[in-house]
Amino acid sequence: MKGRWFTKAILVVLMLVLATSLVTLAASCATRTEATDKIGVAVTILPQADFMESVGGEKVDITIMIPPGASPHTYEPTPSQITALSKAKMYAKVGSGVGFELVWLDKLVDANKKMLVVDCSQGIELQEMLGENEHEGEKHEHGAMDPHIWMSPLNAQIMVQNIYEGLVQVDPDNMTYYEQNRDDYLQKLTKLDQDIRDGLSRITNRVFMVYHPAFGYFAKDYNLTMLLIEEEGKEPTAADIAHLIEQAKEYNIKVVFASPQFNPKSARVIADAIDGKIVFINPLAKEYIVNLRILLDELVLAME
Repeated sequence: MKGRWFTKAILVVLMLVLATSLVTLAASCATRTEATDKIGVAVTILPQADFMESVGGEKVDITIMIPPGASPHTYEPTPSQITALSKAKMYAKVGSGVGFELVWLDKLVDANKKMLVVDCSQGIELQEMLGENEHEGEKHEHGAMDPHIWMSPLNAQIMVQNIYEGLVQVDPDNMTYYEQNRDDYLQKLTKLDQDIRDGLSRITNRVFMVYHPAFGYFAKDYNLTMLLIEEEGKEPTAADIAHLIEQAKEYNIKVVFASPQFNPKSARVIADAIDGKIVFINPLAKEYIVNLRILLDELVLAME
């Protein structure tokens, strides 16, 4: 009798173990199926990832080539990124002359010739680096094209549309899903643009100083003037700094904007000389709309 009870107990335990294993196996298979169902896509910078995520939603698995804190001018892709890219169906490049793309994009595309490459800059009018001439105090164009197209909400709308069209091309079955997401995000970008215009409407001193010229498209869209510290990757000379200090005092500037990807040493020298401060704005932050609202708030405070 005792032996029979023991045998039944063993059978119950074995059945529980088997059931648990089957549940675990089913969950594992479901996870793999969900992962397989996602479209492998890649982008160059974090703001594009926000665009891609907003349109692609749960249908995409995004590889970001330039991770947080890295510089688009010097970053080199890792083996794991190259592996992920070899399986991607779509790569959304910025297309405006970002240093990483100029150096690496052709090599990356060669590793996956079936991958659709979407040019996010298509339909955007590129502009040369715009700013205030440190030596003569006149607006001029610096020759090099400005790659920071995403810093304009109007340009961002075009980039989102290009991403949408690419997703539909590689995954036409989910066109309606992508279309709805695109429309929702475009409405948010339209509101962002209007909020920026409203926020800056009462500002009369529309001049700001920045270390790295990442805000050229933003400045052009909203009728602002940038005073540049760094030009074409070159640190300012002592004479340049002296002139920038004079300009800052002339326009009553008390804030110098800097990007966390760059050494703010010369910006700090100027800020100290004008009894001002440095404010960091990250042009590569992922939360695009939140980041542009932070920029708006800081600009209003700086230019009031």
